[in-house]
Amino acid sequence: MPLYLSRFSYTPETWARLIGHPEDRAEAARSYIESVGGKLHGFWYAFGTHDGYNLWEAPDNVSMAAVGPAISGGGALSSFETTVLLTVDETLDALGRAGQVRYRAPGAER
Repeated sequence: MPLYLSRFSYTPETWARLIGHPEDRAEAARSYIESVGGKLHGFWYAFGTHDGYNLWEAPDNVSMAAVGPAISGGGALSSFETTVLLTVDETLDALGRAGQVRYRAPGAER
């Protein structure tokens, strides 16, 4: 199954609620991805641009795409971004196929 890396940030209101009632949000994240047949591989909080990161496994892009709006629509997050991760073998396959793509730069002669 494909892997996905999500970056998220909470709203100030969400942080205030978590300060008042601390809870393990990894368990909530686990239930979201399991509801579409996936698996949570990791949940981390961080300092910096994003408040946290998740590593998920999902059956396909559509399943993962369903999780994003469901989480974002809840109002607890100020941002949620997901990146599809490729294995080394998938990347090597893509590189092999790249040689077959007939790319023409904008404005270049045809």
